[in-house]
Amino acid sequence: MTHANLVHQLACRAGAVSLLGAAFVATAAVAGSGTHWGYHGAEGPEHWGELDPAFVACGTGVNQSPIDIRDTVNAELAPIEIHYAVGGHDEINNGHTIQIDYEPGSDIVLDGHAFELKQFHFHTPSENHIDGHEFPLEAHLVHADADGNLAVIAVMFEAGKHNQALARAWQDMPTEPGTHHELLTRASAAALLPADHAYYRFNGSLTTPPCSEGVVWLVMKQPVTASPAQIQQFADVMGHPNNRPIQATHARVVLQ
Repeated sequence: MTHANLVHQLACRAGAVSLLGAAFVATAAVAGSGTHWGYHGAEGPEHWGELDPAFVACGTGVNQSPIDIRDTVNAELAPIEIHYAVGGHDEINNGHTIQIDYEPGSDIVLDGHAFELKQFHFHTPSENHIDGHEFPLEAHLVHADADGNLAVIAVMFEAGKHNQALARAWQDMPTEPGTHHELLTRASAAALLPADHAYYRFNGSLTTPPCSEGVVWLVMKQPVTASPAQIQQFADVMGHPNNRPIQATHARVVLQ
């Protein structure tokens, strides 16, 4: 299969995210219906699809995220064009993650199509795995095009050197659910990315209710580092793991 055919196949299978997906782009980790959900017990991931009719994809979807990335196909993917300003301005603890909203004007271009960066947020441990390897922290940079179609860049963190970009985001971290702080120093999404922008690409979903499908996932191959203290700070504020378990890949193609 040629590179062009592989990318076309992925695009066709991804389809378009509905207006429901667009409604969640600014706060992709928050359920819009008001139905309470969580990461353990009767409201945990294995029950999300039962909690609200709007969450049905969480239980019945066949293109769900996260996945364990393995058995990839070499498609010689074109580089992602990344145009980020320093624009992270408001940090929110929504009870499910720490999210930093981004000012308009930063985007990526994928297959000649622009997706604006809306926010980034974090999960510990990582949601996606690479060849069976789980990372202690994962960042999701959530983008949307003019029609509400979503593209997410995922960045994996290994425990290691202190991460200065993360330090700026962490310095005003709100510790109570439902609170937020305006960042006095704007956060940089570009500074979170690894130096090498090589990536895996697959069709998936939001990893939180309503688990809407049609999301293009772009998972950076190269991890970055964060200090154990930085990883622990986030984990302590969350008070529990906030990762959805690995979902079945089914017939999806993962390109690299």
